[in-house]
Amino acid sequence: MGSVSQSIVRDFRGAMVGRADKGLIITTGTFTREAKKEAKRDGAPVIDLMDGKDLAEKLKELKLGVDIEIELLEKVSLKKDWFSSL
Repeated sequence: MGSVSQSIVRDFRGAMVGRADKGLIITTGTFTREAKKEAKRDGAPVIDLMDGKDLAEKLKELKLGVDIEIELLEKVSLKKDWFSSL
């Protein structure tokens, strides 16, 4: 998983010219700050961005290809010896 750069967004927009009014780039990684700015640049067709975290949330929401199990992340055990010494 890497980061999608500004140049990828710019190249994608160039490929969209005359073919689409809006675009979507999905990655399992992340987008650089510059890529996010480029995607929303004034005067250019908007490109929506979906990073790995957003993708995982959407898959969970739509229950596509995932099983969801909820379990506690914290486990607390009593130290019986400590209590016995009181």
